[in-house]
Amino acid sequence: MNFGFFMLKIGLTGGIGSGKSTVAHIFKVLGIPVFDADSVAKDLMENNPQIRQNLVQHFGSLVFEKGHLNKKWLANRVFKDPHELNILNAIVHPITLQVAEDWFLQQKAPYTIKEAALIFEAGAGAGLDYVVGVFAPQHIRIQRVMKRDGLSREEVLERIDRQVADSIKMKLCDFIIVNDEQQLLVQQVLELHQKFIEL
Repeated sequence: MNFGFFMLKIGLTGGIGSGKSTVAHIFKVLGIPVFDADSVAKDLMENNPQIRQNLVQHFGSLVFEKGHLNKKWLANRVFKDPHELNILNAIVHPITLQVAEDWFLQQKAPYTIKEAALIFEAGAGAGLDYVVGVFAPQHIRIQRVMKRDGLSREEVLERIDRQVADSIKMKLCDFIIVNDEQQLLVQQVLELHQKFIEL
């Protein structure tokens, strides 16, 4: 009997600065396998020959600097132009989705987590049983990202504007974790963990 057939696939999403990586880490501590789609996508952009070729073909040779992805240059370009961002997603997402599927097949756990900022935007929700959204008020998100990435308020707002609005995204989720620095994160994750084990 293939145990993996009964394994729940849970999506974990949230806007930039919502704290979804912190939530993912708590699930990892509980022994749940987590697929970090955003990190995998960055790794593929660096190392996958097909993606590298497509990036250079569309964005030009400046997209790589001394053999490495020029992340700041690329981010400045795509976050100012929705069309360019769509092209980047079209280059990277199909291969990332396939890597995620291969990863799921190798797991042996009651459930797994797929952490991705763009679950709804990239069509990455296909095949997931439930999606958990991490919500934080926008002013907290802006402060977190400014501090974490050294960006200006305007740059953070540009990136927030390129994602589906939280008011819409959270309605699409099956469960919501509130990360507003008032409510205990661990307690919320533990309650969901118990629910998913029972399911």
